[in-house]
Amino acid sequence: MSAVAEVPLNNPPALAASPNWLQRVSALDRAQRMRLGVGVALLVAAAIAAIVLGRQPDYRVLFANLSDKDGGAIVAQLSQMNVPYKYADGGGAILIPAERVHDVRLRLATQGLPKGSVTGFELMENSKFGMTQFQERLNFQRGLEGELTRSIQALSSVQGARVHLALPNQNGFFREQQKPSASVLVSLHPGRTLDRAQLAGIVHLVASSVPELSPSAVSVLDDTGKLLSQSPDGGAAGTEANVQQLMFVQQLEQQYTRRIMDILEPVVGRDNVKAQVTAEVDFTQTDSTSEQFRPNQTPDTSAVRSQQVLESRDASGKAPLGVPGAVSNQPPAPSTAPINGTNAAPAAGGVAQQGIEGALGKRESTINYEVDKTVRVTRGSTGAIKRLSAAVVVNYQAVEDKGKMVPKALTPAQLEQMTALVRETIGFNKERGDSVNLMNTQFQMEPAPATDVPLWKQPEMIDLAKSFAWPVGAVLFAALVLLGLVRPALKNPNPAKAEKVKAGAMAGGKLNALEAETPERPALPMPTKKDALPATPEQLRLEEARVLAKENPVAVANILKTWLNGDGAA
Repeated sequence: MSAVAEVPLNNPPALAASPNWLQRVSALDRAQRMRLGVGVALLVAAAIAAIVLGRQPDYRVLFANLSDKDGGAIVAQLSQMNVPYKYADGGGAILIPAERVHDVRLRLATQGLPKGSVTGFELMENSKFGMTQFQERLNFQRGLEGELTRSIQALSSVQGARVHLALPNQNGFFREQQKPSASVLVSLHPGRTLDRAQLAGIVHLVASSVPELSPSAVSVLDDTGKLLSQSPDGGAAGTEANVQQLMFVQQLEQQYTRRIMDILEPVVGRDNVKAQVTAEVDFTQTDSTSEQFRPNQTPDTSAVRSQQVLESRDASGKAPLGVPGAVSNQPPAPSTAPINGTNAAPAAGGVAQQGIEGALGKRESTINYEVDKTVRVTRGSTGAIKRLSAAVVVNYQAVEDKGKMVPKALTPAQLEQMTALVRETIGFNKERGDSVNLMNTQFQMEPAPATDVPLWKQPEMIDLAKSFAWPVGAVLFAALVLLGLVRPALKNPNPAKAEKVKAGAMAGGKLNALEAETPERPALPMPTKKDALPATPEQLRLEEARVLAKENPVAVANILKTWLNGDGAA
């Protein structure tokens, strides 16, 4: 018979002192096991949710403010492309993963999506058989209005547009044909405006797209009902001219002010100089015409305009003859004085012969000379500067005095130099009446109120909180489940069942000691009767179990196996 090892009551084996987790789980009752199972399931669900939400892509807006027709077509195409999507703003916007926004937009653009609520000449592609001439003309007008609307909406400042065309029916039987007209309603983006060049471009676009449409018959309005273009009757011509003149004066003054700031800021520092320029501009236009005539000049230097010579002579060539010797029958002799200078007197016979022959001819000469004339046309320039007035204020200089920065006024020499710079910058003209006034004074700088944004309202902190929301939430949820369900279930098992497990572990140690060939013997001496304390009920029951184990170890082993397996007593 094997020796029996005596195990002291106050020193239970290690297995009874610290049971493993399987024994703890087996020691739990049904309610605690259910609580433990629910806790483990919640932990697993939190881990899976954290992983899934951590991998969930960030969604961005693909298209917004879509019509129902375009929205349905885009959703159908996204389903074919296997692109996940969701709605926002009550279905007004379609969201897809951020990394696929640009790719999907380009792919949808190749298919003509979104088409928008504006329809153009694609109406002509669905022509039905049996359409009347009126329907065809109406479809053409709608298509033309749609195409013009698309072209106007392509402008960067225009958010939306509508075009209305009035195309009268042209008939060859009408003596006076009606001219077409157009009206354009534009809706601008917030903070955007249309300048005169853009308005003229819209008017020219519409007028060039419709045959026989005059630009004066095109009206452009904004979404507030304000007429942006010139009225057809030209009533706004004066107002438009005044607006352009005012804009020209403002631009001129701003240009001179900018010049003064650019020349003085490097000298006195930024925000230490203020300047204003007032310009008087003359927009009157003067036309003058003058004619000048010079005095008559000599014939040699004057220009011949026309010359006429008239000469007549008798056909016989001889003078009539009378009674010889009778002087009365002879005509008077012509004068022998030359026109240009004196000549020698000829012989008597020669004089008589010339007189006879010269009396038979006639010669007339008329010469017209050009009259000098000078015509000058002078036109006065529009927008000439009549007078410039510049007012400049310069701040005191900051000078270090005993380790502190104190303001100090400029010297008269410095003021004179700055005044000269300003005069040269604006092109000072004393004869024109220009004036420059430069003043040196200390600026009253009001400290701007510091608007400290709370940390929790800063955009960076909001983005950071959004990025860590799911991971931190999952960790907190897991910790709550672990501390609220799992730990109490493992820490507080059923006392009665734990006592049984402990007793079984101790009994199992006794059996192992009985069956061992060389059992381990305790090193401590057995307590004496003097030192022994009165036995407690637990010790008495343990002593009875020890006696039973000695007498019938097989029965005790079966009982322990039954307890460990969780089955009822046989």
